[in-house]
Amino acid sequence: MPGSESVKTTFATDRKGLAPGLPGIWSTALATLLVLVMLALRLWVVAVTAFGWFWPASVWQVETTDGSEHVGIEVGRELVPGPADSDEVYRLQYKVGNRDLDGRDFIWLDEAEIRSRHQPEDLVRIVRSEYGDAFGRIVGAETAAGVAVDINDPDALSAFLEIGAEGRTEKSRLEDELSDRRRPLTVLEEELDLLERSANASTEAGRKKIDALSVQVDGLSAELRPDLDEIQSALDGVIEDLATGHLRLESGTAVFDVALSNIIEVSWPNRMGFFAKFVATVKEGVLFLITEPREANTEGGIAPALFGTVLLVLLMSVAVVPLGVITAVYMTEYARPGFLLRLANQAVNNLAGVPSIVFGMFGLAFFIYGVGGTIDRTFFADRLPTPTFGTGGLLWASLTLALLTVPVVVVATREGLLAVPRSWREGSLALGATQWQTLRRIILPAAMPGILTGLILAVSRAAGEVAPLMLTGAVKLAPSLPVDTTAPFLHLQRKFMHLGFHIYDVSMQSPNVEAAKPMAFATTLVLLLLVVLMNLAAIVIRRRLRRAYRGSSV
Repeated sequence: MPGSESVKTTFATDRKGLAPGLPGIWSTALATLLVLVMLALRLWVVAVTAFGWFWPASVWQVETTDGSEHVGIEVGRELVPGPADSDEVYRLQYKVGNRDLDGRDFIWLDEAEIRSRHQPEDLVRIVRSEYGDAFGRIVGAETAAGVAVDINDPDALSAFLEIGAEGRTEKSRLEDELSDRRRPLTVLEEELDLLERSANASTEAGRKKIDALSVQVDGLSAELRPDLDEIQSALDGVIEDLATGHLRLESGTAVFDVALSNIIEVSWPNRMGFFAKFVATVKEGVLFLITEPREANTEGGIAPALFGTVLLVLLMSVAVVPLGVITAVYMTEYARPGFLLRLANQAVNNLAGVPSIVFGMFGLAFFIYGVGGTIDRTFFADRLPTPTFGTGGLLWASLTLALLTVPVVVVATREGLLAVPRSWREGSLALGATQWQTLRRIILPAAMPGILTGLILAVSRAAGEVAPLMLTGAVKLAPSLPVDTTAPFLHLQRKFMHLGFHIYDVSMQSPNVEAAKPMAFATTLVLLLLVVLMNLAAIVIRRRLRRAYRGSSV
């Protein structure tokens, strides 16, 4: 029968009764499955811990055998070591908050010490701007005018809390308005301060410039003073009202006041059903993404770090793609085969294995001290010794990451270019096109999926890098965002926050590591999702380009 010999050959077995290559196939499949399982488990642990932080946990009232009482949420449980023949005894960890009372966020209680515990519906959780969460029972409330609020009336208590929320909103609005109105004066004052501290301050020309600028500052200050005083007066009134109005909270044996200015949110978790807790979880997740951190990064959100990471990756992509593509095109299409080309290929491959901290040191020495210092001496000499570009910032961090990831883009682009059939080049040249026209209209579009593959890998690596950023511009808390409404709007010289550095900071450098642990897991989850979303967007574009050039082998 025709083809029978080929069939027999295809399914022939070796001496052990296995088809040639079958053990390798199964080993590869098993290794791939193991990697996927480990990845799924890691994502599961991170996601569960992160969402557990957002989920409104029930508040417990715990009474111990010594007569003390504690209020908080259960956050941990572990087995107490003991004799092998004894009963298992656990100890429970509670987050009791109220750090302003005794300085503790958490306590451990052995089960043997607990006499009773229950979940009264009137227990509240108060999210505060300072001193962390507060847990307890509301026993009183008083307005700024000294009027007592009927806490047993839900409508009256809700209206009182709404007054506090409106006051905090008004306070933020007035602070922003005051900052905006004062911004021109602030710019002049900063410029005057730089001139007074510059090396030219003692010269005659420098003194004249300082005197002229001082007159300008005084004139603008006198012009703005009435409006600034009016806004400041209104702001002081709102702050006074928020500081005077308060809730009285009972937690265990302690009774203390929580000022309205310190209250962000009040909730009754023990009264919530599943749907209400789900809505609260979504709300907490959104606030986590759009609010700023507080309490030394142990509370609040990650908006500045998220914005800084996205902006950093975008600027890095703008720098690395042209550099990597041009290098790959030259090495593939123009360079003559020989020793120098082999040396260049080997150098690119070796560059991919250089530790990231080495790139950070290079960025610090070359970009910051070298290029940035030269820019300061050339264009900002009057501001020295205060550096403008001669210090870490968004620009230098982006360029450092571009150098870090350029080998990935070069290798992926080169493979994409080599995958374009040679007949396409020959056909284009035979029809009269130049080499540049062939490259621009035929080869590069067909190799675009390979270029995007390199970009995907570069973005994935750059988004999670921390070591180079610690040396080139990432900080714990940035005073301002790199983008604002002040010209030139994009301030590349400013320092920035980054998700990876934020994770490192809250995990290793936080003054309250236990309280910051949920923040670290939640930030890790956001970073993973951000990388996945960026990669998915690039994959969709790559798939469409592959459909457009279905005839190629790219």
